[in-house]
Amino acid sequence: MRVLGIETTCDETAAAVVQLKPHGGGTILSNEIMSQIAEHAAYGGVVPEIAARAHVEVIDRLVERALADAGCDLADLDAIAAAAGPGLIGGVMVGLTTGKALALATGKPFVAVNHLEAHALTARLTDGIEFPYLLLLVSGGHTQLLAVKGVGDYQRLGTTMDDALGEAFDKVAKMLGLPYPGGPQVEKAAETGDSTRFDLPRPMLRRPNADFSLSGLKTAVRLELERRPRLSQQDVADLCASFQAAVVDVVVDRVRMALRQFATDLGAPTALVVAGGVAANGPIRRSLTRMSTETGLKLVLPPLSLCTDNGAMIAWAGIERLRAGFTDGMDFAPRPRWPLDLRAERVHNGKA
Repeated sequence: MRVLGIETTCDETAAAVVQLKPHGGGTILSNEIMSQIAEHAAYGGVVPEIAARAHVEVIDRLVERALADAGCDLADLDAIAAAAGPGLIGGVMVGLTTGKALALATGKPFVAVNHLEAHALTARLTDGIEFPYLLLLVSGGHTQLLAVKGVGDYQRLGTTMDDALGEAFDKVAKMLGLPYPGGPQVEKAAETGDSTRFDLPRPMLRRPNADFSLSGLKTAVRLELERRPRLSQQDVADLCASFQAAVVDVVVDRVRMALRQFATDLGAPTALVVAGGVAANGPIRRSLTRMSTETGLKLVLPPLSLCTDNGAMIAWAGIERLRAGFTDGMDFAPRPRWPLDLRAERVHNGKA
């Protein structure tokens, strides 16, 4: 089985072809990604209109390159998959419309993929992990802890009450005058910083649930800045190191709480899986590696190339959904919001 995956939910345009292995897992035959960092850098964040136009300009070329790199053409595919949300609606529409058009023109099945589910299932592409497992999903727009029980079957154990983790990194970087994207810049500056210099809070630490809250930590950084109108390079490094150390402590504590909840509800997970762009952060990866060693729980960290948005994860999610018997029609609408656990979303919004 070979599937083309298309991803345009934010500021990466991506197309990839993935092939199912005979005994589970997949082989990435191609994975083309075009980043828009340069287009958005001047604004300190992603501008939706610019992102949508950039997707339109390159999507056809990227699909052609993905097929060429994979050594196949459209006739060799078994299906077309495209991310249908959640994300910036203009960008989502570009990829979804492209996927539908290719499926309609070739008569191939079409699969509308939840971008979050694609992240959730990446560990099965790379490592063949069995269900159920605990997922820490950390990106610019999402911070969640989920029990992954099967394709289309998710239980949210924790989420952020305010900022997503990647969003907090980006906002702190912007306050400190660091370039966009902020996460890698904060990590780089922290390498020469003193993580004990600033006593920053650890929000939600040891709370019995697995939720996150990051706005207080971000505010604490701002207050430190207000006390120092002029920042030296060492001040910036120390603030980055202190902020990052606080984040690491919070992440490890929240994962531990989620593991307890998982064990109570579902028994032992097969693994702890980390996904999303913030999964590329070195200190977070190392702290979770230490925790997994202590607990004896298998830890699956995606290759750095699959941490950020990419087409391979969309193609693989398409394969997973096809095997589960799911396909979608040409009337599938783009979704700016698309929670994996609908019941948890209703409860969170007071609609239970």
